[in-house]
Amino acid sequence: MRKKSLIIISVFLVLFTSPLFANGAGESSLVEKMTELVFQIGIILFAAKLGGYLMKKINMPSVLGELMIGIIIGPYLLGGLPFFGFQHGLFPLVNPEFPVTPELYAFSTVASIILLFHSGLETDLSLFLRFSVKGAVIGIGGVVVSFISGAWAGSLITGLPMTAPVNLFLGVISTATSVGITARILSEQRKMDSPEGVTVLAAAVIDDVLGIIILAIVLGIVSVMTGHGGTVHWGSIGFIALKAIGVWLGFTVVGLLFARKIGNSLKIFNSETSIAIMSLGLALILSGLFEKAGLAMIIGAYVMGLTLSRTDLSFIIQEKIHPLQEFFVPIFFCVMGMLVDVSVVLKPEVLMAGALFSLVGILSKMIGCGIPSLFLNFNLLGASRIGVGMVPRGEVALIMAGIGISAGILNPSQFGVAVLMTLMTTLIPPPILTLLLKKEGMGTRTEMKGTKTVVNDFDFPSHELMHLALSRVVGALRAEGFYLHDMELDHHIYQIRKDDVFLTIHEYSDSFEVVSDPEDVFYIKTVVYESLLEVNNTIESLKTMARPGELKKELAADDNTRVQNNFFKEISEHCIIMDLKGNDKNGILYEMVDRMDNDGKLLDYADCLQSVLDREASMSTGMQNGIAIPHGKSDGVRELVVSIGLKKEGIDFNSLDGLPTKVFIMTLSPKKNTGPHIQFLSSISAILNKPHFIEDLLACSDPASLKELLVREAKEKA
Repeated sequence: MRKKSLIIISVFLVLFTSPLFANGAGESSLVEKMTELVFQIGIILFAAKLGGYLMKKINMPSVLGELMIGIIIGPYLLGGLPFFGFQHGLFPLVNPEFPVTPELYAFSTVASIILLFHSGLETDLSLFLRFSVKGAVIGIGGVVVSFISGAWAGSLITGLPMTAPVNLFLGVISTATSVGITARILSEQRKMDSPEGVTVLAAAVIDDVLGIIILAIVLGIVSVMTGHGGTVHWGSIGFIALKAIGVWLGFTVVGLLFARKIGNSLKIFNSETSIAIMSLGLALILSGLFEKAGLAMIIGAYVMGLTLSRTDLSFIIQEKIHPLQEFFVPIFFCVMGMLVDVSVVLKPEVLMAGALFSLVGILSKMIGCGIPSLFLNFNLLGASRIGVGMVPRGEVALIMAGIGISAGILNPSQFGVAVLMTLMTTLIPPPILTLLLKKEGMGTRTEMKGTKTVVNDFDFPSHELMHLALSRVVGALRAEGFYLHDMELDHHIYQIRKDDVFLTIHEYSDSFEVVSDPEDVFYIKTVVYESLLEVNNTIESLKTMARPGELKKELAADDNTRVQNNFFKEISEHCIIMDLKGNDKNGILYEMVDRMDNDGKLLDYADCLQSVLDREASMSTGMQNGIAIPHGKSDGVRELVVSIGLKKEGIDFNSLDGLPTKVFIMTLSPKKNTGPHIQFLSSISAILNKPHFIEDLLACSDPASLKELLVREAKEKA
């Protein structure tokens, strides 16, 4: 059998890697190109997801995994190997100067537009315009110092003057900041609302905007210098710089002035999904216009996102384009990885250049952001936290590097240097920032609002109640004029601001916590109290409408429910108890949960038992005709678990008809994971309502015959 398998595999390998299955007609047809493209996209999606998952396992940004997977499966490594019908590899080396196909790079370009459009939507313009003078000073300092330092490091690497196009572009790449990485660490250390945390987030907004402006200027300068053979003509450069600023500023101002009208015009599309798609359409159009004006497409995308961030559609658009992000953005990072020529990057001179550029990139942000902080009431510890927090470059640097290599400004070795800097500035700062945040002591010279924070925990009996209460709290804060941003990192984190009040809400499974200044604790508790009163009133109203007792009777009498047969096939015979020993309700419940645990079905015995007891306390699961269906939802199980028990003499279980209960069917299912919890309950209820079926169950001699009876009856009912 093994020999036959090897022969079959060998035949397939020979056939699929032979010229017959490659480009048999010479040059590839359009159909062949599209076939290759769909294979490439499919492989990239799975590979990128794997890379991102592995990075998250070690608590690193998923973007690093996607980038590194792109390097591995790219044309310079595995992608060039013959593979199942692709004679030159699934990702062949198209051109040494630009190794991926135009079709694949087109997907990457659309991804970069979506990424910057979303970044613009997330920008807190109120913060940019009026919130933090400190953030503005620190952001400007970081951009200026990192741009000059990056261009200087570029001159050392290339041997060309600082004003050479390639060095100016390396300076632009050095200005980028990826605040998402820093925000995750600030959240983990509960420092989001500290003076350092708020300042970093404000400075990052300034950094993004200034970086976009400088990119526009440099692209204009590069186009002029390239047209004049690299000669510096300051008059032309001054004109092109003013033109770049003018185009960016003009579109931004017009967009902000007409933001509300643009938002209202989009509302003619009744569907929220259609509104989001049409918004993205506007971003694509503006991206094209900016490219035609000699600026980068991503600048137009950012401007459109910035415009719509001022409308009430901002959160809707972010939510609805999220699936598009999930599809396109990993493709972008994988393609950026594919552009890295490993043989070039591993050369000693390139590695040394990458190390130099990385060192300069780290120090420039620490100096450019940290030193101004010392003059803004921050001490050395606080300034260090701010400086390190501004170091990560992340996705924006990669987008800029991609523009550089596609425009011919950067060659493969210079692109490799930029990628190495991005990797180093993303890997090194997080552990350092974590240590600095854990170090005790204020980060400011004098105590100021946000120096000390208080954590208020609010626990609820279930996830549903918590979510209902939290939605009321968030709604109340919005009604009070607070600006809210859902950061959605490992869990939902709501960053909420108004004037000098800073709040952070962390959402967990059955609770949420509010981190605030001690002065704001009374206000927070008042908001939560009023919100809980509203929730209580809502629940009381629902109780009068739902009539649970009457509904329970209707369920017990209904025998027309759709039955799913496969549920009963999965019941373990080890969880069937033919003669229960318990003599009261709690005794029965404990015994059945014990049996599930002994069969290895439970991850957390105590949590599972408590969920069953809590459900029973809210309303008895005793039905009628001698049946009870105790159940619960718990994080202590991975999937639906069922136990069946018989007590022929019966016990009092507070049943609907007041008769002793003899048949007990217990279910436990996960709290969050989708599972057939309700379907199983309705299916078993329908089967047990059949006349004389209880007698048939009690007559079974062993677990196997009882399970067989249930499966047979379910099959007939289905």
